[in-house]
Amino acid sequence: MEYVKLGGSGLEVSRVCLGCMSFGKIGHFGWGLEEADSSTILKRALDLGVSFFDTANCYSQGASEEILGRFIKDNIPRDDAVLATKVFIRMREGPNGAGLSRKAIFREIDASLKRLNTDYVDLYIIHRWDYGAPIEETMEALHDIVKAGKARYIGASAMYAWQFHKAQNIAERHGWTRFISMQNHYNLIYREDEREMTPLLADLNVASTPYSPLAGGRLTRPIGSVTYRSENDAVAVHKYDGNIDIDRPILERLNETAEKHGVPRARIALAWLLAKPPVVSPVIGATKAAHVEDAVAALDVKLSPEEIAYLEEPYRPHPITGALPYNS
Repeated sequence: MEYVKLGGSGLEVSRVCLGCMSFGKIGHFGWGLEEADSSTILKRALDLGVSFFDTANCYSQGASEEILGRFIKDNIPRDDAVLATKVFIRMREGPNGAGLSRKAIFREIDASLKRLNTDYVDLYIIHRWDYGAPIEETMEALHDIVKAGKARYIGASAMYAWQFHKAQNIAERHGWTRFISMQNHYNLIYREDEREMTPLLADLNVASTPYSPLAGGRLTRPIGSVTYRSENDAVAVHKYDGNIDIDRPILERLNETAEKHGVPRARIALAWLLAKPPVVSPVIGATKAAHVEDAVAALDVKLSPEEIAYLEEPYRPHPITGALPYNS
């Protein structure tokens, strides 16, 4: 395993981050895992040197945080793990049950800490941009959480580059804590952030920790193949299945390159992503221990500049996802 600094911070993280969205069967993730299966994946990740774990308050309505918290308590000293969780998505009905108001953020950080069975998280991430709350209010609340010792650092996810830049400027202007990471939607068949977000992150020395690095499995298997998750993950279906015609040439070149290297497609797709600064630690979703093994093995795959260009050449613009306003 390789360990690197997260952006311009002093925080060291594993080059692979284990995403925990699949942990827990509560709520709308019909493809989620029971705790025993989740723990098997977490144990394998730990054995392979993964120290960076990403979850969110909304994943399986908090069950993901609970599973992760119990595992960390029983298997690793708290200070050896880097825990990230998120806030924004609705967690209860009625006013202030979602979003990034000061009231919502203060309530949700305490609820997440309780579920995670810890006094602090290493990285507290805003899950989306809140169009209903002043960004000044959000950034000050996040700063106060850091100063209270409930979070060590803060990060952002899924927004437009101008929004991220505005938030950083406001924090700098007031002397508040700034984001050290951006968890953006980025993979071989969705590269829209390369226009503005990627160069902005590089300029600001902010780490990219991409979510959906394997496009919900589309970059791991033959075109048109079906899995239980592919039939039940409505979010991934919405993001990817409508673009199959323009993605097909990329997927064909991915398969060709994987055969050339004698490795699974997933390793080539991740090797491409790991070669794209400012990407630091892709968030790998896993429903099997083998998924983590493939992700870690991708660190040993080195693509030539010619291979990277060959994989990228067929790309065509895609409709924006992730940064769009979210109905909470």
